[in-house]
Amino acid sequence: MSEIITPALVSLDEPLGTDKRAVIDALAARVAATGRASDGAALAADVWKREQTDETGLPGGIAIPHAKSPAVREATLAFARLTPGVDFGAPDGPADLVFLIAAPDTAAEEHLAVLSRLHARRLHRRTARRDLTRRRGRPRAGRRQRRADRGGRCEIGRAH
Repeated sequence: MSEIITPALVSLDEPLGTDKRAVIDALAARVAATGRASDGAALAADVWKREQTDETGLPGGIAIPHAKSPAVREATLAFARLTPGVDFGAPDGPADLVFLIAAPDTAAEEHLAVLSRLHARRLHRRTARRDLTRRRGRPRAGRRQRRADRGGRCEIGRAH
């Protein structure tokens, strides 16, 4: 299995749109551009359908839109740091850290594994959030996730 997140799946302070639909569309297109999905529009539609069922904004400026989709070839995590943030329905306001999780529709456990590896509740830790919102250079998310995938500790979460 390849890396779940690569530099090509990271968007830092790029204009992805002013609403969650535009951000989802942009991140889904990025997943498709890497060859991890056969159709970015189909993936975006599946993520949007899931988002309509239950908004994915979390306290602390975080959103985790996600879906299983027949368009997805392998489990993937795309990340965007947004300036300004976009409303994903969190009670405390817009999200500036967005993690789009895409998994094949035949791999329910793979989808859950990505969610587990991300450990959304750990994103609230001050050090993880600080590293992801740094405005200089690339955030350490990809490196930390790769370390976690190999069984090491990372500030975003721990691999199981």
